[in-house]
Amino acid sequence: MRTFGKIVVIGAGVLALAACGEKQNTAGSAQTSGAAPASASSAPAAPKGKECTAEDVKTTGKFGEAPTITIPDDCDPPKKLITKDLEPGTGEGAKAGANLKMNYSLVTWSNKQKLDSSFDRGEPFELTLGAGMVIQGWDKGLEGIKQGARRLLIIPPDLGYGQGGNGIAPNETLVFVTDAVSVPTDKG
Repeated sequence: MRTFGKIVVIGAGVLALAACGEKQNTAGSAQTSGAAPASASSAPAAPKGKECTAEDVKTTGKFGEAPTITIPDDCDPPKKLITKDLEPGTGEGAKAGANLKMNYSLVTWSNKQKLDSSFDRGEPFELTLGAGMVIQGWDKGLEGIKQGARRLLIIPPDLGYGQGGNGIAPNETLVFVTDAVSVPTDKG
């Protein structure tokens, strides 16, 4: 496993948007910090029998505004990466190698709490798409994003932090709302 690269420090928590590069074996139950556990036992929540879709996750706010993200209680986190453009943006879609500036807000599925937000800091996050600077869910989920787009990303553990770390519980599903502040265009 590689060490984490760029780290963003917020309050008492830390979020590293760097990828480990390996698929991790994820055993054990998720634990939350800063929130009361869902039940007295440490067993994972009972499956609801229905996998959530992008339409099940509710968001508010327009491009450039800090969003709110509401995760439903009546369905299970998706097992595959889900992306949905909430606002389409304009111009060419981002390709591997593009230097992006993104604003984002992150809510963790297990405790439905905001863990990090560049909106709150007032400073976009910079990355090179496809260079492994961020978790795989971002490298894959931001492909094709256009300037001015707002995109919902629901990232399963195997494309996020797997076994956990940096304030994120093991086996955690991550829900981001991202704004493409800067997407370079190919000219030539």
